[in-house]
Amino acid sequence: MHFHQELIKLLASATQLKEEEIEQLLSVPPNPAMGDYAFPCFKLQCFSGNPKEKAEQLKLQMQENLPSFVAKTEIAGPYLNFFLNQTVLAEKALKEIYKEAKWYGKTDVGKGKNIIIDFSSPNIAKPFGIGHLRSTVIGHCLYHVFEYLGYTVVGVNHLGDWGTQFGKLIVAYKKWGIKEELQKEPIHYLLKLYVKFHEEAEKNEDLNELARAEFKNLEDGDKEALALWEAFKEVSLKEFQRIYDILEVKFDSYEGEAFYNYLLNDTVSVLEKNKEVPTEISDGALVVDLKKFNMPPVLLRKTNGSTSYHTRDLAAAFYRLKKYKPQKVIYVVGMEQKLHFQQLFKVLEFAGVDKNKFIHVDFGLFMFPEGKMSTRKGQVIFLEEVLDRAIGEIQEIIEQKNPDLKNKEKIAKHVGVGAIIFADLSTDRIRNIDFDWKRMLSFEGETGPYLQYTHARACSILRKAKHDHKLMPNTHVSFVQFQLPVEFAVVKLLYTFPEIILKTAEAYKPHILAHYLLSLAQAFNEFYHQCPVLSDELNLSKARLLLVDCVRQVLANGLELLGMKAVEEM
Repeated sequence: MHFHQELIKLLASATQLKEEEIEQLLSVPPNPAMGDYAFPCFKLQCFSGNPKEKAEQLKLQMQENLPSFVAKTEIAGPYLNFFLNQTVLAEKALKEIYKEAKWYGKTDVGKGKNIIIDFSSPNIAKPFGIGHLRSTVIGHCLYHVFEYLGYTVVGVNHLGDWGTQFGKLIVAYKKWGIKEELQKEPIHYLLKLYVKFHEEAEKNEDLNELARAEFKNLEDGDKEALALWEAFKEVSLKEFQRIYDILEVKFDSYEGEAFYNYLLNDTVSVLEKNKEVPTEISDGALVVDLKKFNMPPVLLRKTNGSTSYHTRDLAAAFYRLKKYKPQKVIYVVGMEQKLHFQQLFKVLEFAGVDKNKFIHVDFGLFMFPEGKMSTRKGQVIFLEEVLDRAIGEIQEIIEQKNPDLKNKEKIAKHVGVGAIIFADLSTDRIRNIDFDWKRMLSFEGETGPYLQYTHARACSILRKAKHDHKLMPNTHVSFVQFQLPVEFAVVKLLYTFPEIILKTAEAYKPHILAHYLLSLAQAFNEFYHQCPVLSDELNLSKARLLLVDCVRQVLANGLELLGMKAVEEM
């Protein structure tokens, strides 16, 4: 059991509070000199007197049963502060990391439970722009994190491969399309046609009516419309796969909107017959009335008989519940769709589905000097161009600083792609990100390359120890060797890694893990600059070498969870 959890149990026993309450109250002081944990005694009902007196009584009561991992307790006003035993902590943490290696931090809390993560989900026949990066890398990270916690995770790429936009594209292709141009640069060409449609539709409103009619033809199985749609989908999937290969992202399912067509009539019928679902006919369309919840109605079936985005999402939700029996269904979709998911979840709740099963993991936008990007206007920054530029810049740096490096191209790819991923994941997902080339591709400060370089530095120390000193990290270490604050700072961070993974999962926020890894890298680099690892004192060298190896391992584990590569040389 983690010391943190043990302390919670001890405090719960001493204060008669529930463990959940203790967990909320127990904190880490901002200054290590004040202790490793602080517990406020303001609201304790089991002791009398003012908060300071309550803290004194709690200290007295706990003093008799202090475990070996607590070196001492101190009263600081109304707080009881706990100081961990550095030797005991170092032994437990480093032995555990060395033993569990790449599985350190892994638990089975999710054993026997299924989780669906719906992420990436680009629109067919549209470019894979920088705007798609957020859903892709946030979802991919959460996939790794929940899998690490023992859940069976199903990653779904719910492709946007159906809807009125395909009516628009079919109209545009029939009017202005050239087959040879489509085969040359399919996505660029389809974007060009899509932009042209919207330019022309501003002058001629009849085009929008034609588009709606073409989509209805598509839904009705018109051969010509289906053939064009399948051609657009095929070329799009090939383009998308190239990007996923660069990012090394994989999915368990590519069941997009079109997959659920055969379920739409049954879905509408089930909702219409369910007396708990407030359906009504409004202007000839079938809707779910949500006025009581200050939300617009959910459109289930349009006046012309075609379905809506909501209908397809409802069909997908019922299908997933039946097929996977998930504990949770997580939608990693931008905050612009917040209302859509509030409506969706409310209809599902009406239909008798546990509202806690569905989670919308929303996120902010990439913002540009010109404002928001728009595929309708052709304002798109292709993600592949961003990744290629990042990789190219890293290659130049390697040529300047380490031209003899082996596997230069492979390392440049890992570091360049990692820089872009980390620039995204290190930002709290609910915030917008200003698209700034210089910041995103900076390799100094709080960046992905900084983490990868720190990992490579740890690997370099270990290679030198093995080659020059015949020393290997092992568990035959005297843990009393760790006496310096910089050493203990690293040990404490290593020990909290399992907690960080849980917090990342609970909040659905990868930046918690990203910031932790930065703190670990910074603490390690301070240790490296102050403490010679390979010294004349053998016992000290062995202890510090084990610490280096454990930092290397936790950085590698954390980077992998983020979807990045831990390179061994840079």
